[in-house]
Amino acid sequence: MEFKLTVYRETDGVTSISVDATDEQAALRQATANGYSVLSTRRSGGWTFGGRRDGAFPLLLVSQELLSLLRAGLNLVEAFETLAEKEQTGGTKTVLDRILAELYSGKPLSAALETFPGAFSPLYVATIRASERTGDIQRALERYVAYQSQLDRVRKSIVTAMIYPVLLIGVGGAVTLFLLGYVVPKFSRIFVERGTDLPWLTGVLVEWGTLLNEHSWQIGLAALAALALLVIAAARPEARALLVRQLWKVPGAGEKMRLFQLARMYRTLGMLLQGGMPIFAALGLVRGLLDPSLRGQLARATKQIGEGGATSQAMLDHGLSTPVATRMLRVGEQTGELGGMMERIAAFYDEELARTAEVFTRAFEPALMVLIGVIIGGIVLLMYLPIFELASSIE
Repeated sequence: MEFKLTVYRETDGVTSISVDATDEQAALRQATANGYSVLSTRRSGGWTFGGRRDGAFPLLLVSQELLSLLRAGLNLVEAFETLAEKEQTGGTKTVLDRILAELYSGKPLSAALETFPGAFSPLYVATIRASERTGDIQRALERYVAYQSQLDRVRKSIVTAMIYPVLLIGVGGAVTLFLLGYVVPKFSRIFVERGTDLPWLTGVLVEWGTLLNEHSWQIGLAALAALALLVIAAARPEARALLVRQLWKVPGAGEKMRLFQLARMYRTLGMLLQGGMPIFAALGLVRGLLDPSLRGQLARATKQIGEGGATSQAMLDHGLSTPVATRMLRVGEQTGELGGMMERIAAFYDEELARTAEVFTRAFEPALMVLIGVIIGGIVLLMYLPIFELASSIE
C-alpha cells in the first residue's frame, strides 16, 4: 500500500515522499528511520489526520504539523515559516502568512491567533496563552492534539454505532415499499380476475398497495419534499437545538447526553488546568461548550468555587458530577493533581458511554431486524393467505 507523507528534514526542508508499507504505522517508522519528521500522511482516500470541510481551517492538522516541527528542533517562527512555505494557495496559507507577520512584529503567538477568531477558538487561544507563561508551547500542543483526537474518536464511535441501524431501516423501508407498491397490486389483479374473496386484512393490504401504486408520483414528490425540509431544518441551529432539547427529555437518552457533556467539560478543564490556567478562568471558558441546560448549573458552581468552596463539592451540589467523579475530584484536590484527575474522569465517562453504545447496538440491531422481518413476512403471508384458503377448499 502506498502512502504519501509530508515530511521535514533539516537538509531538505519540507518535502513530500512516497512510501510503500503495509499500514500507516509502518510508513511512519520507515520515514522516521530515514531521519524525517512526519508532518502528515495520506493515502489515495485522502488525509488520515482528521477530515475537514472545504474552506474550513484545518486546526487539528496544523497543530499536529506545528508540533512535529517543534519536536524536530525548530523555533516557533521557523516552524510557521515552514508551514507557510508548505501551503501553496488558499485560505490556510493566508492565515499562516498573517500569523507569521504578527510574530515578526514581536507579538506573542496567542495575540496573533486572536486575530483569526474563525480559525482559532477561544479555548485554543487560551491554551496557548497559558503555555506562554510557562514557556512550554510544545506540551500545550500535545495536550490539545490529544484532547481533540479523543473528542473525534468519541464522535466517530457514536456515528459508527448508528450507521448499521440506519442502513437496516433504509433497506427494510425500500423492500416494504417495493412489496406494497409493485408486488401487492400484481397479486390483487389476479384475485380480482378470479373473483376470490379476500380476508379482511388482505383486503386492507390490497387497498394500501393500490393507493400507493396509483399515486406513486405524488407520494414520491411528497417524500422528497419532506426529506428536503428535514435537511434544511437540520442545517439550522435553532432546529438542532430544539431536537437536542427533546432528546434530553427522553428517559435514558437524556442521562447519556448529560454524561457526554460532562466528559467534554472535564476533559477541557483538565487540559486547561494542566496548561497552567486557574480553575476560575478555565470554568469561564468551558461554559460555552456545554448545552444551555447545564450552563446555569456551571455558573452556580463557578460562583461557589469563587467564594472559596471546594471544586468537588461545588460540582456535586449543582449536578455536574457523579459519586465516582466526586471521589476522584477529592483525591485530585488532596494530591494537587486536579487537572490530571479531571482527564481521568473524562476517560471514565467515555468508557461508560462506549459500553452503553455497544449494549445498545447489540440489543437494538437484532430487534430492528426482527421487526423488519415481521413486517415483510406479514405482507408476504397476507398476500398468499387467499391462495392457501383456495388450496384448502379444493382439497
